[in-house]
Amino acid sequence: MIITKIKMRGRPTIFNEEELLKKAQKVFWEKGFTPTSLEDLLEAMQIGSGSFYNTFKGGKKELFSKALQLRRNDLKSFKEELLQSESPLDVIKDFFRSLAGTDPHSHLIGCLIVNTIIEMTFVDQKFQQEALVILKEMEQIYIWAIDKAQKDGKITNQTSPEILGRYLVIFWSGLNVIRRMYPDNDILAAQIEMQLSILS
Repeated sequence: MIITKIKMRGRPTIFNEEELLKKAQKVFWEKGFTPTSLEDLLEAMQIGSGSFYNTFKGGKKELFSKALQLRRNDLKSFKEELLQSESPLDVIKDFFRSLAGTDPHSHLIGCLIVNTIIEMTFVDQKFQQEALVILKEMEQIYIWAIDKAQKDGKITNQTSPEILGRYLVIFWSGLNVIRRMYPDNDILAAQIEMQLSILS
């Protein structure tokens, strides 16, 4: 946890930087980087512009980069969960299935990382690459889990783990489009089961 202390008149104002990042991340997730204004961020974070620039000297770009890294931290936690599981592929399947139980708003905002790749291609190579690195790390986790399942005899499909891992990335990216088309959990559940059947 990072605590930032801002010196102002009177007592210093203390901010929990991670909490600020989570609030900013929510705005970026819903609106994207470009449409999000400084006013949007200040309102969500409930701080003034002076405190904002004292805490995030790189401004909006620094904040967005750190918001992406928060998702990377979530990925690391997911990876640790898989490493501790006797059947990591089942954990991955359960994750996909859980998406059919989320609320309509979650369906409509999709995935921050996929959204960023789409928005930043031809716009900001740095942000695009940061998001691509995170998605490729997820791909490697999928590949590892599929390879383990094949070796353990828990999956009959013996297609290359690399191909199947990329298949899951394609599935994930496409799912975050169809969630917007059909934010209906019954429809999504059926689609998810059909896609996961390739890993049976």
